[in-house]
Amino acid sequence: MIKHSLVGALALLFSVFPLVAFSMPTIPAFTIEMDDQGNQDISLSLQILLIMTALTLLPAVLIATTAFLRIIIVLALLRQALGTMQTPSTQVLIGLALFLTFFIMAPVYDRINQTAIQPYLSEELGFEEAVNQALIPMHQFMIEQTRENDLALFAEMAGETLMSPEEVPLRILVPAFITSELKTAFMIGFMIFIPFLIIDLVIASLLMSMGMMMLSPMIISLPFKIMLFVLIDGWTLIVGTLANSFVVAGAV
Repeated sequence: MIKHSLVGALALLFSVFPLVAFSMPTIPAFTIEMDDQGNQDISLSLQILLIMTALTLLPAVLIATTAFLRIIIVLALLRQALGTMQTPSTQVLIGLALFLTFFIMAPVYDRINQTAIQPYLSEELGFEEAVNQALIPMHQFMIEQTRENDLALFAEMAGETLMSPEEVPLRILVPAFITSELKTAFMIGFMIFIPFLIIDLVIASLLMSMGMMMLSPMIISLPFKIMLFVLIDGWTLIVGTLANSFVVAGAV
C-alpha cells in the first residue's frame, strides 16, 4: 500500500513539474538591437553582465591604466628608504595612493562623465558609443605619461607603424604606459633614497670609528632619518612631487 502511494506521489510530482516550469518567467535573452539610424544597442541583461565583468577586472584596470602604479611604488620605496619596516602599514599606503589617484585623475573622470556617462544616461549615446567616448580621455592620459621609446618598442614588437598618438591601440599603449610608469617611479625612488643613504653611511662610519661594530647602524640612523623627513615636511613634499609629476589635460 505504501509502495503504491509513493509511486502515485512521484507520478503526480513529475506531471506537475512541467506546468510549474512553463509558468515561471523566462530569463531575458542577451540581444543586440539596432535602431532606425543603424546604431546598435545592447540589452539590459547583457549590459549587467558586462558591468559585473568589468567590476571583477577593476583592480587590474586601476593598476594598469591610472596614476596608482607610480604612486604606490614611490610610497613603498619611501618606506624602505626610511627603514621603518611596516610603518606606515601597507593598507595606509594603498589608501593614500588610492585617494591621491582619484585626485590626480579627477579631470579625466570629469571628461568621461561629460562625454560618455551623462549622454548615455540621457539616451543620447548607445552603449558601444559611450564606451568608445569614455576610452578617449583615458587614452589621452596614458599617451601623455608614456615615453616615445617605450611606444616605439611595443609597436615594433607588434609589427605596426604608428603615424600619430591618437592611432596607438590599447594593446600597445597599456604595456608601454606601465613600462614608463615603472621607470618614472624608480627614478623618483632613487632620488628619495640618496639623503637617507648618506645618513646610513655617516652613522655606520661613526660607529666603526668608535669601535661599536656590533651595534646595528639601522637602529641609530632611524631616528635621524625620521627627524630629517619631518623637518623638511617630507609627506607634503612627496605628495606634491607625485601630483605634479603627471601631465593631465584639463587640470588647473
